[in-house]
Amino acid sequence: ITPASMTIVFLSITIGTIMTMSSSNWLMAWIGLELNMLAILPIISKPKTTRASEATTKYFLTQAIASAMMLLSSTINVWQTGNWNILELKNKFSTTIMALSLMMKMGAAPIHFWLPEVLQGTTLQTALLITTWQKIAPVTLMYMISNNIQPTILVSAGILSMIIGGLGGINQTQLRKMMAYSSINNLGWTITIMAFSPNMALMNICTYIIMTTPIFLMMTSMSTKTLQNLSTTWTTSMTMTLSIALLMLSTSGLPPFTGFMPKMLILNELISQKLTTLATLAI
Repeated sequence: ITPASMTIVFLSITIGTIMTMSSSNWLMAWIGLELNMLAILPIISKPKTTRASEATTKYFLTQAIASAMMLLSSTINVWQTGNWNILELKNKFSTTIMALSLMMKMGAAPIHFWLPEVLQGTTLQTALLITTWQKIAPVTLMYMISNNIQPTILVSAGILSMIIGGLGGINQTQLRKMMAYSSINNLGWTITIMAFSPNMALMNICTYIIMTTPIFLMMTSMSTKTLQNLSTTWTTSMTMTLSIALLMLSTSGLPPFTGFMPKMLILNELISQKLTTLATLAI
């Protein structure tokens, strides 16, 4: 891929996300997400390997299904209300389908199956892009409609994401798959609190993005893709290996690291909402 085409691709990804975040109309939000999706496909398929082609196909199919669900949801809502406005999503059936489509877009459970496979088939830089930048647009849309989504749906998906994210990463040796399950787990926290405090959900996802970016950048600079690689880099770059280890502990929410702060605030909010059982499950 030439530098000119890469510039166009990255510009399209940026414009697509900004268009979705700044639109008040479902059609414009959908167009932004489509532009974003079509622009990232050449980046995923850039390595000329079978795994990359497979990852591209999986990413395209899941995102296309999610986009179709989004269109269906907004169209049903327009039939009912006669309004394309994002904040006017009043129909219960529409909000449920929209919530599911956004969860599919960002890779939250129970529609998470594509994320570990896609990350495993791409380069570390592309994996960074998928786990950080590609989450911004769907999370923003979910934030905008959070008042209309039934809390039961969000909480159920959030708890399921936490469980799958936590258990899925246990037996992994591939760092990209571990980061994928870490992403699913963090999305679980974000989605759970989205029903009660959307601002806290945004803070959680922003903290996650800030912590994940340096992990991927350091893994790229050291060319580490497995836990075995990471254990051997200790001899060549002790500082970087230690930094990755500490950042991973922070991402998992261990005190006294930064990643513990949003989780503590989320648990505090759940308890103040009289959801002590839910908070215990989250722990």
